[in-house]
This record gives sequence, C-alpha cells and structure tokens, in this order.
Amino acid sequence: MAISNIRYGEGVTAELGRDLQNLGARRVCLMTDKNLSQLPPVTAVLNSLAKYGVNFQMYDDVRVEPTDQSFLDAIKFAKKGAFDAYVAVGGGSVIDTCKAANLYASSPSADFLDYVNAPIGKGKPVTVPLKPLIAVPTTAGTGSETTGVAIFDFKELKVKTGIASRAIKPTLGLVDPLHTLSMPERIVANSGFDVLCHALESYTALPYNMRSPRPSNPISRPAYQGSNPISDVWALHALRIVARYLKRAIRDPEDREARANMHLASAFAGIGFGNAGVHLCHGMSYPISGLVKTYRPKDYNVDHSLVPHGLSVVLTSPAVFAFTAQIRPERHLEAAEILGADIRTARIKDAGFILADTLRKFLFDLNVDDGLAAIGYSRADIPALVKGTLPQERVTKLSPRPQTEEDLAALFEASMKLY
Repeated sequence: MAISNIRYGEGVTAELGRDLQNLGARRVCLMTDKNLSQLPPVTAVLNSLAKYGVNFQMYDDVRVEPTDQSFLDAIKFAKKGAFDAYVAVGGGSVIDTCKAANLYASSPSADFLDYVNAPIGKGKPVTVPLKPLIAVPTTAGTGSETTGVAIFDFKELKVKTGIASRAIKPTLGLVDPLHTLSMPERIVANSGFDVLCHALESYTALPYNMRSPRPSNPISRPAYQGSNPISDVWALHALRIVARYLKRAIRDPEDREARANMHLASAFAGIGFGNAGVHLCHGMSYPISGLVKTYRPKDYNVDHSLVPHGLSVVLTSPAVFAFTAQIRPERHLEAAEILGADIRTARIKDAGFILADTLRKFLFDLNVDDGLAAIGYSRADIPALVKGTLPQERVTKLSPRPQTEEDLAALFEASMKLY
C-alpha cells in the first residue's frame, strides 16, 4: 500500500509556506490554471507563501483535461526553472500536470514516452529521485493528492492514457474543505461522480491475488494491483459518504458539512483506488473524453470542447456493473444497498440489475445527461470508442469479468441512453 501524507481541516492551506520552509525549499514552482488563479484557493496559497517569504514562480497555463502538449509545456517550464519543490493548486488536471513536470524535470534525459503506460508508451519504472510536491486539491473528485497517477489526452491517437508510478505521488496533500466552497454545481456533481466510480470500481476489481504473473522485481509491481483488504475499507467508507452527502453538496453550495465530507471522500476513495485500481468505467471513459466533438459542459469556463472526466466515467456505470456483477455479485449488491436500494428480498443473481437501476435513479435525480447520445455520440462512433478502450489494459484487465471487443461494443451501445 502506498499513499501520500494527508493533512485535513479548514484553513490548513495557511501552513503551506511553513511546510516549504521546513523542506528547505528555495525555488518553488506553483502550478494552477487560469480560472483558479483568480479564486480564493490560490489567494490563500499566495498569502501563505508571502507570509513565510517563500521564493516561487507561478505557472497558470495548466489545461483542464490535459493533453500531451499541455504536459510538455509545463515540463518545459519546470526544466527551465530548476525548482527544488512543487505546489499544485487545483483539481486533478493541475495536480497531474504538476506530477509530470516534477518527474521529467527530475529525469531530464528521459524521452516523454519512457514513463507513459504501455502499450502506448514504454512504461519504464521510475528510478530517479523526485522533488517534494505538495498538492492542494480544490475539487472533491480525483483524489489525485493521494495517488501516483497522472492522466492526459494523447492527441495523436485521440485517446487518454497516463503515467502510473508510486514515485510521482505527492509528498503531502493539504485537504482544505474551504476550497470546495468556490465550486459551481456541475463541477461538484461531475467531481463527485468520479469519487463514486473510484469507490465502486476499486471495490469490485479483480482481487489482488488473482493477478498474474507476479512481477519478478517489486519495482515492476503496478500502482493498480486489484481489490485488496485495505483498499476495500477506504472504498466502502467513501461510498457511504457519497450516498449521504453528494446530493446535498450539489444542491446547496452553502452546505459546508456536505462539501467538507465530499472533500474527504475524494481522498478516501483515492487511497482505495490508488492501490486497487479502477476498471471498465475508467477504461471506457478515456475515449469518451478523447473523441469529444462539440460538447461543452455547464459551469466549466473553458475555450475548448470537453467531457468532464467524472461525467465520462459515470455514463457507462449502469451498463458496466450490470456486466461485471456475474463475478462477485455479493459486492455489487452490497454497493447497491449502500446507495439506497432495498435488498431484503433481492436475489443474488439480480445484483447487477439492482446496482444498475440504483445508479440510473441516482443520476436521474441529479439531472445528468441522458447517456452518450446526449453528449454527442451515436452508434456510428462505437467502433472508434472500442478502439480507444483497447489500449487501456492497465485498467481494463482489472475488470473482474474479462471482456471481448464485442462486449465493449455492447456496453457502449447500452450507455447511449440511460433513462
């Protein structure tokens, strides 16, 4: 098991400058995006850096839903700056970009594809020491402050992939629930759906002791290694928080209790899936994001079409869990009960349908787009969506039920319309 150190509580961002002082940092790289640079979370960070006299340079060109090019731009900035510490203030896009910048600035002779997941990249293990990275998450979604994963859109292949290594984990995550108060409604919703799927997928993933072959060297053991007794604890706890607080957090921006709990759930689910991994919802989500046509989500201030990550993940969830429930149906039924289903008279063989119906009702209640068709896809896109899923073996092979190309096509078809 590997996780970052986490410090939680309202106002902990004020301690950031002192943390950097304690690390002996002399040249700090502060990464964020253009929107956030105008908002209270970045102001709080700047105030702390000023208070403790920390010398820093700010990079605010992080792209929401990063691409290989946006990673390379950030890496170039990091290499030029010769930084001895990094601070990421933002959602998963910012934190992931900062992880990549730290990795390649610490390994200047590496080719970009050296550390990118196979089969798209070479998937080499990281053996160089990285600089300290402190993550200040501003969304309650990715859990990126706890994980060794950085995801980006590889434009040439129109597919999402990433870098996965324990070595790129942040040194410290400052989980300050005050930062979630500036999130608009749809960002709260889509971030929350990512937490929901992180918990569900890691709890239902192939068990760790059924993966093969065992790596000949521990350094080659993947960050995502299957469901396991420790990740299960975090996944279930995160799922219970989502069931209790997500709707409240979306509907009332002033509900500090709900937003604070979702911020914690994001970190909890991150600890779970950061070690167990995710499977089909995430594997299928990468081409859904990568092949976006004209869709622009409400509440996102961006200059390009995008399908928010949490939305791209959750739209396939009813179909996926109806499919995977043949294996370990009791876990699927347990998840449905946590999310509000009455399972007193349920038959174990119906676990998948019960969980799928529970998820559909959950999404309908929250005004989620009616399937892939509502965000611009049609049946004609299914072959391209399947093709984009096939390279995602890092996650698809963690599905408890193996899948063929025909299975994937059927899952995309079943996800075209939800209600």
